[in-house]
Amino acid sequence: MVWIHGGAFVGGSGNTSGKGFATKGVILVSFNYRLGRLGHFAFPALSREHPEEPKGSYAFMDQIAALRWVQQNIAAFGGDPENVTIFGFSAGGVAIHSLLTMPSAQGLFQKAISHSGGGRDGVLTGRPISKENADKYYPVSAETIGVNFARKHGIEGTDEAALARLRALKVEEIVDGGQENDGQGGLRIYSGPILDGNFVTETSESAYKADRQAHVPFMIGNNSAEIGGGFVNASRSKEELFSLFGELKDEAKDAYDPDGTKDFAEIQTMFNTDKVWAEPARFAASAFAAAGDPAYIFLFSYVPAAMKERMRYGPGHGTDISFVFNNLRAPEGATVPPEDKEVARMMNAYWVNFAKTGDPNGKDLPNWPVYSPKKNLILDIQSDGKPVGKPDPRKARLDVIEKAVNNGDKLQPNGI
Repeated sequence: MVWIHGGAFVGGSGNTSGKGFATKGVILVSFNYRLGRLGHFAFPALSREHPEEPKGSYAFMDQIAALRWVQQNIAAFGGDPENVTIFGFSAGGVAIHSLLTMPSAQGLFQKAISHSGGGRDGVLTGRPISKENADKYYPVSAETIGVNFARKHGIEGTDEAALARLRALKVEEIVDGGQENDGQGGLRIYSGPILDGNFVTETSESAYKADRQAHVPFMIGNNSAEIGGGFVNASRSKEELFSLFGELKDEAKDAYDPDGTKDFAEIQTMFNTDKVWAEPARFAASAFAAAGDPAYIFLFSYVPAAMKERMRYGPGHGTDISFVFNNLRAPEGATVPPEDKEVARMMNAYWVNFAKTGDPNGKDLPNWPVYSPKKNLILDIQSDGKPVGKPDPRKARLDVIEKAVNNGDKLQPNGI
């Protein structure tokens, strides 16, 4: 299994323990990849220089290099280069979609798992390298953002001389504190993943709609309360949020607040989770199912007793990862509760089974049904910690999100 860490492509590292997998006969490989402007950057003169070379998403180049290393070397560690599972969380989950749809990644893995990685166009999914106003999510091109960054450092122009001055910057100046905006009018100075048309040829949503993804067993899911606040939009009330659905406003109300009693904060959290992660995951799983490839959806709803006060509406972004790795830790002087250990044991077992066979099911595990849009069955790791295969309880919410997306929604995330 090859782990791709998260961190919005600007932070994080591959430093993680694979003991929970290794004790089950699985070799875990993790690695670092370039982040921030070292990982994603474009500039007009750079695009013109050696036009035959891939440009823009150097982070993805690193990931493909790691997968090629696995193909060439994993047998020496007892691994099978023909049984490689890639899995990642958040930005790593987004990367899974990219690797599933990038021509140069094909044949480097046989199974894929995306944790909280979406599946549609939107957050971190591919900014055009040179086209302006190409779509509603990315109106500013990556090259323009590169020019903004250069100007912040007193570099004018877009020719070879400007490129030479950029290359002369110290690495600390390139990283620039990880800032995405220049602080002088709010111009973007970091692009995120780049759609160059050569190396990254299309977004995963485009590929899934056209059945151009790798045909491998696929697992995808997210936590039930990923993130709250105004992550997707700056609505200040229920009415303002539901009004974004336009003619679907009443359907959205019925799906999210049927009796009108839910707190706005809870509705915001559910909406953010559904729009960015849950509905896109269902969309992606449906594409694999339509192609005849086994797809499995999970919903992680378990909140440890010690975290219930902090996570009022459900587990937040990344909460599932330590359970999947089966490397739970308790504060000094405390022990991990047995119910937490059991959830971790089962989740780790599902992931190990999937990596070995392409099917997460196995001995002493509740059945995880394969996904099909018609039956709409998922595995819900419920709030009580019990994994249950059942119809997706979010169906009404995800249906109205899907309709809004197909109607040209106004629900896109802020600040991208």
